Formats: sequence, C-alpha cells, structure tokens
Amino acid sequence: MSNPTAEDLLDETMEPEFYLTALDRCDSCNAQAYYLVGFLVGELLFCRHHFLKDELALREKSFKIIDESSRLYPERELTDHA
Repeated sequence: MSNPTAEDLLDETMEPEFYLTALDRCDSCNAQAYYLVGFLVGELLFCRHHFLKDELALREKSFKIIDESSRLYPERELTDHA
C-alpha cells in the first residue's frame, strides 16, 4: 500500500488498513490481539494462539471475525542483491 496523502488521512470514508493496534490485548492472556470476534452480546480479542485453540467454537458462535494475523508474517519484498 502506498503512503497516504493528507487528503486520505482526512477522508473518513476510507477503510483503515488495520482495526487492531498494539494496545489491543488478548482477553485470555494479555498478548497482542490479532483477532476480534464479535458475538450478539459483545466482542472478544484473541492472540493467534488462543484463537486457533478455540477456532471451531468461535466460528460457530460468532457473527463476525476480523483476522489481522497476516501482520505477524508480512510478505517480504524481494530485491535483486546481485
């Protein structure tokens, strides 16, 4: 993604690249959260470990899951080092 311009930063219609920040913590262990799971009565945050541990049950009982685990292993840019 290219760097946002000043107009982009002021444009409230743009979707954020990521919803979760480093301040969002797993509700199970307080590690950084990469998953937001929405239920009818609220939301829970999970680190990758705890989300994967209970993934099947979470998918059955939730109506929304925001998965930002791709931030753990971002694609590396390939450059020619020759």
